[in-house]
Amino acid sequence: MTYRGRFAPSPTGPLHAGSLVAALASWLDARAHDGHWLVRIEDVDLPRCPPGTGEFILGQLAALGLHADEPPLWQSRRGALYQQALQRLIAAGAAYGCACTRAEIAAAYEARFGPRPKHGELIYPGTCRAGTRGRPVRAWRFRAQGLIAWQDRRLGAQQQDLAAEVGDFVLQRADGLWAYQLAVVVDDAEQHISDVVRGEDLADNTPRQIALQRALGLPTPHYLHTPLVLAPDGHKLSKQNGAAALDLADPAARLREAALRLGLALSPGPRPASELLAEAVPLWRARQP
Repeated sequence: MTYRGRFAPSPTGPLHAGSLVAALASWLDARAHDGHWLVRIEDVDLPRCPPGTGEFILGQLAALGLHADEPPLWQSRRGALYQQALQRLIAAGAAYGCACTRAEIAAAYEARFGPRPKHGELIYPGTCRAGTRGRPVRAWRFRAQGLIAWQDRRLGAQQQDLAAEVGDFVLQRADGLWAYQLAVVVDDAEQHISDVVRGEDLADNTPRQIALQRALGLPTPHYLHTPLVLAPDGHKLSKQNGAAALDLADPAARLREAALRLGLALSPGPRPASELLAEAVPLWRARQP
């Protein structure tokens, strides 16, 4: 199978130092395997995506010399495909309608598990698994079950009890928007992605995506989750906590910094980004499994 990788930013803001590390790792892995590298703009949650941000990110990548091998794909234009996948899951009994509000889910969680965690998603208690009792459907959920095990190229053997640790997760939200989990699975399959290289903060999403792949009869890519870039306070560097946009006055400097976070020490001195990228590929190839 031909190697096909992708970088899939959510355009809620410009690329920052952490997202560049993920972009560079995915680009290097594709080039090290003589494969194709694609860019997908994951703007499925349009209300959170300021107009023009996706185009700005594409410009940032171009300034860094990270050029995709195919035109970018925009999730906001692919709702019909996500609808088809949802209908297949419903027909197979793998998805069901949910009438619960957020307040009801929180109350049911507290009654069953105790106080809500300060961070993270609530485990859905399965209230509507047997039907909505005549209440209108607000969202659609995947029927989670079983232990999901997989091998991460960097993190090694991983596993998660999907039902116990996540619960029946949302596929289409009450506002009609598509959930990330369904969209990414459909798009990875449609684009024939063989290898997913992304930040370690997304590793927890992998079991949900594998479960959806199996339910839809889709192939499971290889996964590699890269180290996170942390802010001075020790938290993950992200758009949500105000991470600064990349300063691309010196693209080569930004590439050197990102490469160093991946364990690749590039030679010093003023050089164009293209030369640094060419130097980084064999270094990545030599140290990857």
